[in-house]
Amino acid sequence: MDLNGRVAIVTGGARGIGLAIVEDLLAHGASVVAVDAGVSISGEPVEPKLAEEVLRNKANAAAICGDIADRAIANEAVELAQERFGGVDLIVNNAAIIRDGFIFKSNPEAWDAVIRTNLTGAYRLLAAATPVMRDAAKAGRAPGAIVNLVSSAGIYGNFGQGAYAAAKAGLLGLTRVVAHDLARSRITCNAVAPFAATRVTESIQPANEAQAAYKKKALRVPALYVARLVTFLATPAASHISGQLFGVRGREVMIFNQPRPTSKLLQPRDGYDLPGFAQGIKALEPHFADLVTDLEAFSADPVL
Repeated sequence: MDLNGRVAIVTGGARGIGLAIVEDLLAHGASVVAVDAGVSISGEPVEPKLAEEVLRNKANAAAICGDIADRAIANEAVELAQERFGGVDLIVNNAAIIRDGFIFKSNPEAWDAVIRTNLTGAYRLLAAATPVMRDAAKAGRAPGAIVNLVSSAGIYGNFGQGAYAAAKAGLLGLTRVVAHDLARSRITCNAVAPFAATRVTESIQPANEAQAAYKKKALRVPALYVARLVTFLATPAASHISGQLFGVRGREVMIFNQPRPTSKLLQPRDGYDLPGFAQGIKALEPHFADLVTDLEAFSADPVL
């Protein structure tokens, strides 16, 4: 179950969940290239050389200080992994920023920044790395794995998080497509919704008591458990798992169902008239999803 000889690229790898993933991969024998722009949670430069400082004394680790949404940085990460460690086997798309704002007060620049980092950044790295991973698999190297860190906000939604939730929901969609695209190469691609104490958790502004309870409890949850699932998904024992959406909240590991029809209504020929639709739709109402935020849905005590 060790990862000796395997090479990972982890974005946002200099702090929080990303750093926990880097450390766990290293502890299990992998070599790691960590990419981190050293920005604040909202994306402003604060510690541009943080990745180099954090990884300076870690064996089998290399750092790239830059923006993964920059095509040149994504290509540099792949090239460094190949030149320094001999290949690319695992991609972990973890880099993310957050800029909240109600849709009726939205800032177009904030939207662009969040989508660029959280979704386009993942695309850039996958576009650069997957040709290398496919060629290596064809040449006889053990097929690799991809893990995208998404968010329950992209599944349930939350107040004011249009950009963040849209990017994370988009990343889940990208996960499914990449799982299909790489199935013949036996390269897996899965998504993980993490629950842990991070800068994102610290930035939560609770809108009600349930959300305040969520924040208080979430700030006690260590990132180790998320990192351990990511490490497992990189092992041969997980080579049959692809296209799935996991959640990790403390010691709990969840598998989420993904959107599929749960019930259906058959319209008459030429369609319902509007009063008929009002009556017919009642058959679907028991299957409607509750309009709760992710913070309320997961406000119960985590298992630590």
